[in-house]
Amino acid sequence: MLDNHAVNINHEVHEWLISFNQAISPKISKEASIDLLYKLFFNDSHWRDLLALTWKIQTISGNKNIIPKIYESIVAVQARSFSIDIKRTLPREVKRADKKVIEVILTFETEFGKCEGIVRLYNDIDGDGKLKAWNFLTALNELQDKETKDKNLYNHNIKGPNWLDLRNEDKSYNDRDPEVIIVGCGQAGLSIAARLRQQNVDTLVIDKHERIGDNWRKRYHSLKLHNQVHVNHLPYMPFPSTWPTYLPKDKLAGWFEYYAESMELNVWTSTTFIDADYDEIESKWNVKIKMFDGSIKVMRPKHIVMAIGVSSVPNRAKIPGTDNFNGELIHSSDYKNGKNYKGKNVLVFGTGTSAHDVAQDLYVHGANVKIIQRSPSMIVNVEPSAQLPYKLYSEGPSTEDCDLITITSPLAVMKKTHQLLTEETTKLDKSLLDKLKNVGFKLDYGEDNTGWQFKYLTRGGGYYFNVGASDLIADGKIKVIQFLDISDFTASGIKMKSGREFQVDLMITATGYKGQEHMVEKFFGKFISSKIGPIWGFDENTQELRNMWMQTKQPGLWFLAGSLAQCRIFSKFLALQIKAFQKGILK
Repeated sequence: MLDNHAVNINHEVHEWLISFNQAISPKISKEASIDLLYKLFFNDSHWRDLLALTWKIQTISGNKNIIPKIYESIVAVQARSFSIDIKRTLPREVKRADKKVIEVILTFETEFGKCEGIVRLYNDIDGDGKLKAWNFLTALNELQDKETKDKNLYNHNIKGPNWLDLRNEDKSYNDRDPEVIIVGCGQAGLSIAARLRQQNVDTLVIDKHERIGDNWRKRYHSLKLHNQVHVNHLPYMPFPSTWPTYLPKDKLAGWFEYYAESMELNVWTSTTFIDADYDEIESKWNVKIKMFDGSIKVMRPKHIVMAIGVSSVPNRAKIPGTDNFNGELIHSSDYKNGKNYKGKNVLVFGTGTSAHDVAQDLYVHGANVKIIQRSPSMIVNVEPSAQLPYKLYSEGPSTEDCDLITITSPLAVMKKTHQLLTEETTKLDKSLLDKLKNVGFKLDYGEDNTGWQFKYLTRGGGYYFNVGASDLIADGKIKVIQFLDISDFTASGIKMKSGREFQVDLMITATGYKGQEHMVEKFFGKFISSKIGPIWGFDENTQELRNMWMQTKQPGLWFLAGSLAQCRIFSKFLALQIKAFQKGILK
């Protein structure tokens, strides 16, 4: 039973929804509609649309920009019947970006499908005292008359082919080309493949590795995920509740194999994407791939989804002076474990996640490790600080509701939220950060103090979740050297400006990875690469990540990347767009 406060909240929310539905009613004039809508939104409000009203993924800020566009969009798609979704988390008071709001999960419909959304409201104490909208999210959930995979596909004809026969035939592509080819079989590739499979879109995933999951399995020996298991589920199949809080890489890799089999995904491993050119007349790609046996095959899908990660190509740029070094020099992507380096002297260049993890692994295997810092980095203790952005996922709402709540915040609100989180984490981690400063480690907290998440969203790195390496540095067990203090590289190591020399057996460059633009030019050529433009990082106009999970300027070419949570969430919207093209809704 709801208490009086909850009843009052529901009453106020219902009043706002009655007014909103009245404002979008075709029974009143455009002028009256727009006038009423202005009264329902704050001047500094934000509207984020994920395909529901505009078939775009975009954010619009300021009610002078929002109201005309939202009215025009609602009319165009015949949006109607906005109401509280009583099957979801009910309206409740929460804090978002330090602002106390009532958060409401909505359901509504358009001519194209069933939709969901969120509105965040608070009282206009400087006006009429009634609730107004501050954040408004509208998101397509499913298409009308959606086509789904036939669950009764496999009959009980004893003489006919069994399930395995049909699966093998389906994934052989002997008699057809897929409608979609996905390049990459990590969390991005598997997520979008599963979404498309459930939409009955014929999809083939190709991956250069021998086994599904090798993109995790082949990484360094000690690797674990640094965020908690309940945040990282793939679509449709959550991890077992018995699983560890932080997933080891090999456990995750094994799950990827199990997931692909369970979701009946068509995957070709040991298959390399060579290149592709677009047939403008037929609106299809000519895709050249190298098969496991070395043969070359050409396929003609309508869509290609690049799911190769935010940063997939090691940046092997040489550090000036290292040509003088005659010892072993490798990139961190080539590092496996430190068991062969006991008692050896190792330099690790970089202070991001890979550098810290490699340095820690070497130390525990008995190596003498020094870490070279070339620019400041952000350090965040893995618990509790690094988990603060995911606190919502342990507060009670379902994963589905948490995902929707997470994507409601527009860019400006996200920035404010992460500035507050950064302020909190620096207080929680003060003891460690002070020790790091004392040993000469240089710290930063992101642009405008927006913290590690914005570092990830804008550049893909520049931070470390401390699972022990920072403590080793703070305690002097792993020495930190500033790159500017190095005078020369010698055949056997480095010489400091102080005159001191260090003998080195191994140098590891943790110099990061190149962005996806590099792979686009390699696979599709300079023309398409320049046509699409930058990938990842924020677009100032749309306030969204550039060219991610949305239509690009190149027809039939899509990108999906990011964390497991990002891939789970946004694969739905990418799949809906491809399905809309298949149904002729989008052209």
